[in-house]
Amino acid sequence: MKKVALFVFNGDPVCFIHVLLNGLDLQAKGMAGRIIVEGAATALLPKLADQGNPLHKLWEKAKSQGIVDGVCKGCAHKMGTADEAVKQGLSLLDDMSGHPSMSAYMEAGFEVISF
Repeated sequence: MKKVALFVFNGDPVCFIHVLLNGLDLQAKGMAGRIIVEGAATALLPKLADQGNPLHKLWEKAKSQGIVDGVCKGCAHKMGTADEAVKQGLSLLDDMSGHPSMSAYMEAGFEVISF
């Protein structure tokens, strides 16, 4: 099975929607797509939780399908959204000095793509 880890650093919602769409598309086609929210993208968490946000439904669908692996702990703290991540039931990833490790995904057989 093809495994792809989508690391999204970019906090632009126009970029983020493509990560959500691709993650869901991978899943729908029987591949293991995982989304890891990093960098400036962690600032989007409160906006994604807002039901009036155009990305809200896609975000909730991605979370409900289990393809959002989590959020960078260091970046979420820096952006002031760590509490929001926990509130949304997301894991704070910190296996590489407070940040998620790409190499851990590679060692698990994932192709890593960053946005």
